[in-house]
Amino acid sequence: MRVGLFVTCLVDAMRPEIGFSVLKLLEAAGCEVVVPDTQTCCGQPGYSSGDRKAARALAEKFVREFEGFDYVVIPSGSCGGNVKTHYADLFADDAAWAERMARLAPRVYELTDFLHTVINLQALPGAGKCDGPVTYHDSCCGLRELGVQRQPRALLARAGVEVKEMTDSRQCCGFGGTFAVKYGDISTAIVDEKCANIRASGASAVVLGDLGCMLNIEGRLRRNGDDKTRVLHVAQVLAGDI
Repeated sequence: MRVGLFVTCLVDAMRPEIGFSVLKLLEAAGCEVVVPDTQTCCGQPGYSSGDRKAARALAEKFVREFEGFDYVVIPSGSCGGNVKTHYADLFADDAAWAERMARLAPRVYELTDFLHTVINLQALPGAGKCDGPVTYHDSCCGLRELGVQRQPRALLARAGVEVKEMTDSRQCCGFGGTFAVKYGDISTAIVDEKCANIRASGASAVVLGDLGCMLNIEGRLRRNGDDKTRVLHVAQVLAGDI
């Protein structure tokens, strides 16, 4: 099985170690993993800000780079949601590109959905390596655009990780891309509530599948003086890179 890995901008620029954890998991699943070195952005910032021209150019680039793979795996609910949900809108006025995307879309998966639904991976590299319970934050795009909720929890359970559910795990963390910049006060109030729920869960770490949320939550925890609660991408936990 030949898998194209879309690393995402934030992983590449901010937390490349997550990309290596993803690679470890996919190789453990027996996949031949290819990371196209020309990949850049999925176009979500442009699309969300109304710059359809820039978003369309990046969408075409993505399709050209990844349509030749058996599957495409993305360790981010927001980028995965943009590709699977919004590219159809960007190509709505072009039958040829719409058809190419329609053929590609069913092969595009968020990481945990791929490992659980397509591969049904049983032997996880991180099994038995997590010390203490964690809580899980459901990122908005992964949950609402891709239906990712039970998949990461099932994989964590398979790896022997205890999940202590926080109050309102499905509630937004306040990041929302440019929302956090445009509406800073509202975003801060939202993430403060999320941080309070994380602490109240009693878990020593919060795990999630979207780096934007990860950076937002970790940044707020640290600014509020919490330097103990760990903020981990689900790939790191499942791969044992913690």
